[in-house]
Amino acid sequence: MDKPFLYNDFGSFLKRHFPFKVQKISLNAGFTCPNRDGSKGLGGCTFCNNQTFNPDYCRTEKSITQQLEEGKAFFAQKYPDMKYLAYFQAYTNTYGELEELIRKYEEALATPGVVGLVIGTRPDCMPDELLDYLTELNRRTFLLVEYGIESTYDRTLERINRGHTFEQTRQAVIRTAERGIMVGGHLILGLPGESEEDILHEADLLSALPLTTLKLHQLQLIRGTKMAHQYAEHPEWFHIYDVDEYIRLVVAFVGRLRRDIVLERFVSQSPKSLLIAPDWGLKNHEFTQKVYKYMIESDTWQGKNAVNTNL
Repeated sequence: MDKPFLYNDFGSFLKRHFPFKVQKISLNAGFTCPNRDGSKGLGGCTFCNNQTFNPDYCRTEKSITQQLEEGKAFFAQKYPDMKYLAYFQAYTNTYGELEELIRKYEEALATPGVVGLVIGTRPDCMPDELLDYLTELNRRTFLLVEYGIESTYDRTLERINRGHTFEQTRQAVIRTAERGIMVGGHLILGLPGESEEDILHEADLLSALPLTTLKLHQLQLIRGTKMAHQYAEHPEWFHIYDVDEYIRLVVAFVGRLRRDIVLERFVSQSPKSLLIAPDWGLKNHEFTQKVYKYMIESDTWQGKNAVNTNL
């Protein structure tokens, strides 16, 4: 008997695009961020510490090719026939001179076994000339452009020193999707000042955008960030979810989300040495199993409670 539809998972999405197993390999291409170099701000977002998601092979002193080859060697031990997506992850990967961006993207695609690109960036860093190139690139390879949305509320974006508005996010997603390019988004659940109803309403707002994929993750307090200092001085500003509470929130959020949006993940894991809270002691797949179980128990599925939206 087939399992009931509960949500659009990322693994099934990849199977629709590729007849073989694919794995993302994270890259640090040496880009910075307009929120760090002074063009938009200094110090970056209050929650940001890039050490939390850079694997050991992901170092700027290594070329794109070297990072990919080391990543391939790591994953090939388990899946020798695996193919790869080059994931430009660290900082803002559309923030640079056009020629430099193209050179790094093309170097990644020239690496044997690489079958596409995922490019992580900010919604205020997508100039038309780059979109023109990406439109052409999209015709010859798999391409997903992933925007850091983080919140749909301008008051929150200002509070976390994000440096852009939700309207800029909306426009970037629409402009990119209009070119025929798949668009991903990233949202943090539980940012300070946002109530549970605020968070659930974000599902309505994002459902109105032409997103292909969405990553969710819990607010994590990371050592060395401005947010960690704020938490130490004003813990009352923060609501730290316990695992069961966060599962209920995620399931309610998914229930309000447009049915065709692909959910890549529900949580993120940071190194224990950097994590202040919350520390649930669960791996991503263990958390996903709990979400799946609670969706069945609560008779909830993606889109069950979605509002009608017009793109």
